[in-house]
Amino acid sequence: MAELLTMPFMQRALAAAVLTGFLGGLLGVFLIQRRLAFLAAGVSHGSFAGIGLGLFLGVAPFAVAVPVALGIGLVIAFLRLRGNLAEDTVVGILFAAGMALGVLLLSLAGANASLSAYLFGSILAIGNTDLAFMTGITAAVAAFTVPTWGRLTLVTFDRQLAQASGVRVRLLDYGFYAAASLAIVASVKVVGVVLVASFFVVPAATARLLGGTFLAITMMASSLGALTAVTGLLLSYPVEAPVGALIVLLQGAVFAVVMGLRGRPG
Repeated sequence: MAELLTMPFMQRALAAAVLTGFLGGLLGVFLIQRRLAFLAAGVSHGSFAGIGLGLFLGVAPFAVAVPVALGIGLVIAFLRLRGNLAEDTVVGILFAAGMALGVLLLSLAGANASLSAYLFGSILAIGNTDLAFMTGITAAVAAFTVPTWGRLTLVTFDRQLAQASGVRVRLLDYGFYAAASLAIVASVKVVGVVLVASFFVVPAATARLLGGTFLAITMMASSLGALTAVTGLLLSYPVEAPVGALIVLLQGAVFAVVMGLRGRPG
């Protein structure tokens, strides 16, 4: 194991796991509090069409998936804020259409062998370009979230008070949806389209069970996300299990333990 950690591919995978765990925890608490857990599923599955289009056109898949994910996130935000159509309806449409179009385009591109990697993640195959991409996304999300933390928190808990306080609520909402969409599509490389939603939901839900201030819950969620990602990655070698699935199972197990302990009397 010590020798494995000196290998460049494992070092890149570890860095990617930490970045993904951080993003999931940072934004997951807002998604949970705003009852937007569906957003991760909608954006990730919808962006699969962008991945397929990139492979079909012969360009970097995520160069196409990123603008597609941003567009999907902003469309969901627009429809949610307008209130004309239930967000679960929008997500259901994007979920099915994105997956179907992605599979079709992958088939036309003759890249069916890549299907599993994008559906379930391929963290061990992350290269320097992929890691630079994830680092850039993390920096962009942090550059938006950290300066607006107080306003985001106020909008999340009391929109009316935020509006009365002069906060540009609608603009902040669109910024949040954009940041979340970027984080979600960046995490697809690690755990795949199918499992990425759990990265943004389970650690945040576990942290909420532990309680504390909103900042403390966010820090716990980010720590749990990063820790379970790294642990799952390291365990995948001796147990010979898929990394993405193992990470999600670990997150689920931690949630179950915390919930069990919280439910015990005394």
